[in-house]
Amino acid sequence: MKGVIFNAVEEAVVNLYSEDVWDDLLDAAGVSGQYTSLGNYDDSELIALVLAAVEMTGIDANELIKVLGRHSFPHLAGRYPELVEGSAGTHDFLRRVNDIIHPEVLKLHPDATPPEFLFEDRDDNTLRLTYKSARKLGILAQGLIYGAADRFGEEIDIEVVSGLGEEVTVFDIRVAALVPGS
Repeated sequence: MKGVIFNAVEEAVVNLYSEDVWDDLLDAAGVSGQYTSLGNYDDSELIALVLAAVEMTGIDANELIKVLGRHSFPHLAGRYPELVEGSAGTHDFLRRVNDIIHPEVLKLHPDATPPEFLFEDRDDNTLRLTYKSARKLGILAQGLIYGAADRFGEEIDIEVVSGLGEEVTVFDIRVAALVPGS
């Protein structure tokens, strides 16, 4: 897994809690925490961090991963603003991931293995997204999608149709409303 993901998770933990909590989490997980954005790190380090956080907080692992994904999106959007700007909203942004964002990620990080997204319009407000990844982190993708909606000032509902925790997860993402003042 690319270090930029670990950097985003670190920023989310520090913003939600504190630097001390991040340090305690690293100690509890038994990982160094020396993540460079271009580095490659074993997926097991993220799993160790999540398990340590579950132990420290008592929060359900899936809920914790979703929250971390949501709060990691601003870091990723700030790091790559050109990939977010110009999107008309959450659905438009998501449709750009395979064709624009992941190719750009692969230019910067040729050894990255980003997930693949497939899309199907369900109706005017609902997009079916199929997430495919051997990492089985559909719950992280769900959190990142909520983070994207926050960025675009949209209130969304995400229904997990199937496969949460599997290599293929299917979501129905419905834009419920624009958030007032966005």
